[in-house]
Amino acid sequence: MSNLDEIIKSRRDTRHFTNDAVPDAVIEKALQAGHWAPSVGLTEATKYYIIKSAEIKKAVKELFLEYDKKAAGCTDDELQKIQYQALKLEAIEDAPLGLVICYDRSVLNHFTIGTVGSNEAIKFSAVCAAQNIWLSLTEQGYSMGWVSILNYYQFKKILGLPEHIEPLGYFCVGKPATNYENQPMLQQLHWKHKSEAPFVAEITQLCPEEEKEIKEDIIHSAASDVLLKNLQDKIDQKTKPIGSLGVLEKIAKQFGEVFQTLKPKIKQPHIVVFAADHGIAQHGVSAYPQDVTRQMITNFLEGGAAINVFCKQNNIALSVVDAGVNYDFPSNTKLISAKIDKGTHSFLNDSAMSKMQMELCFSKGAEIVINIAKQGSNCIGFGEMGIGNTATASVLMSVLCNFSIEDCVGRGTGVTDEKLEFKIDILRKAIENYHGPKDVDSYLAHFGGFEILQMAGGMLEAYQNNMIFLVDGFICSVAFLIAFKKNPAILKNAVFSHQSAEKAHKKLLDYLEVSAILQLDLRLGEGTGCALVFPIVQSAVAFLNEMASFESAGVSEK
Repeated sequence: MSNLDEIIKSRRDTRHFTNDAVPDAVIEKALQAGHWAPSVGLTEATKYYIIKSAEIKKAVKELFLEYDKKAAGCTDDELQKIQYQALKLEAIEDAPLGLVICYDRSVLNHFTIGTVGSNEAIKFSAVCAAQNIWLSLTEQGYSMGWVSILNYYQFKKILGLPEHIEPLGYFCVGKPATNYENQPMLQQLHWKHKSEAPFVAEITQLCPEEEKEIKEDIIHSAASDVLLKNLQDKIDQKTKPIGSLGVLEKIAKQFGEVFQTLKPKIKQPHIVVFAADHGIAQHGVSAYPQDVTRQMITNFLEGGAAINVFCKQNNIALSVVDAGVNYDFPSNTKLISAKIDKGTHSFLNDSAMSKMQMELCFSKGAEIVINIAKQGSNCIGFGEMGIGNTATASVLMSVLCNFSIEDCVGRGTGVTDEKLEFKIDILRKAIENYHGPKDVDSYLAHFGGFEILQMAGGMLEAYQNNMIFLVDGFICSVAFLIAFKKNPAILKNAVFSHQSAEKAHKKLLDYLEVSAILQLDLRLGEGTGCALVFPIVQSAVAFLNEMASFESAGVSEK
């Protein structure tokens, strides 16, 4: 086979192989073709690992079967599930040779032409190499099958791959046992048909300038005086002395007002943890290294963090968002990808992000909340994770509230007295080095964090969707401060879950003229305060809806 068009047309994602061994010369020629593929900035970041061991193949196969079972559960209906289970999606143990195609993230530790716009360019280069290998194998009468239904974290552990080496997947290599009737296997099996021709359209004019301002919030009209009066009457008529349930009465009235009903119900409660890295962390303002952000995301996804425990305890759905972590997470995790960049720049001498990135944070945060609201949720909690984000939050509080930085800085993850003074000095210098405009958006772009701004965007959107939203500790309260600066009306939808051990939190709550429900000396983040306060919120709604009135219980009023 020598005609290029024939080779391209004949290339198949192969799942059926003969027992014929793959000669060394065949794989060497194919890998050389991969090496000739485009490589952004000549990074040569693509790496190859050959698998011949039956033991390793078996371990990878078991990993596939575990995830394949989960994938089958995601089908739309029982018929599709049966059809899916009938598909042969891998040949890990059948194929004579296994190939793992990877890209090396460590090349990004140094400036590389072509990766500034997108760090994922090194991944794209590896995909180009994979295609070259496929075409070379096809030309030689062999083929390859891409297996991506894997837990990539476990996959790397099985293979012993270094942290900076990221696999595209596991590729089965061998001589194909069938030509699949000269069509893609899924088409042959009537799963899906490939279109006859590609989509092509010419763009002939510039797109009109998008409205870059965050949409102005429509301030909802206050609940009618009649509803408010009826809510208060209903609360006062319960079989208890007036005001004796304290904060619970305030919460009950708030829920009734936001949901515009005398019988509010909490539907599908959800907590979202937004995570990102911060350039300011490189100056040693945290007690932990930046890689802890990535490690904790993995912990969230595996269910091992405090927020996982508390959400499970209280039957709250949990989502985790990559708002800008300095790591490429596998695409088949349950992580919501809203990555703006791999962490902000250090704001000590430069802007943390561009104005465009700042605006994108708000839209990404809003989009996440919209999707949760569409699932039927009317109560959402906000949490965060990001080494260095207490430093970012402290500076934002200082510039937005015109407080001294000393009043806004705390120990964060638990820095020592000496480290605390160092942290204050660094942040004071950062504020002194800023000579830009004094408006809110300029401050946010220069000092902001991706996860903090996405939470602010999410809170604004929660208000638009008439959702109650629970605010976690200090950093989330700074996100609320940002949203409040843009639309003060959101205050009526907010529940402040707890007053954290960060000394600045009390000062910020006082500034906002609000009170937190709990005081447990928490300083963990993750949305843990939201999860812990939720049973109290539930109790407030329960007494409003279920507690007897003096009249219904036949109890005399005083």
